Amino acid sequence: MESPAFNAEEVVSYWLAEADEALRVADHLVETADYSYALFFGHLAVEKVLKALYASQRGDHAPPIHNLLRLARAIGLDLNEAQTEALVTITAFNIEARYPDLRRTFRRKCTAEFTQRHMTTIKELYRWLRSLIR
Repeated sequence: MESPAFNAEEVVSYWLAEADEALRVADHLVETADYSYALFFGHLAVEKVLKALYASQRGDHAPPIHNLLRLARAIGLDLNEAQTEALVTITAFNIEARYPDLRRTFRRKCTAEFTQRHMTTIKELYRWLRSLIR
């Protein structure tokens, strides 16, 4: 069976809607003080906007990976050191919030201040990545 032709506009629109929703959920989780999951959803928001950017710039589906730095490099983004470090840190939220043994330790780290600092970084990256989409 032949797959339908790749439609960049539809794929980008899909990933952007998913990214926006993940960011809204992250904000809601911050409001309810569920900090570890807020950061997990923050990771999802950045991942999904990267996948939208990949589709926009590469004209193909993004690889099914969750490592934000690998996605950024697959796109060919020119990242500075701070952006690189942020992507590595945010990727860790995906793992630390997901697995029970890591989650307990991670939850202890996720104070309001820790979460707010990282949500600020997530939102800055998010806005920058969205600005790159044609």
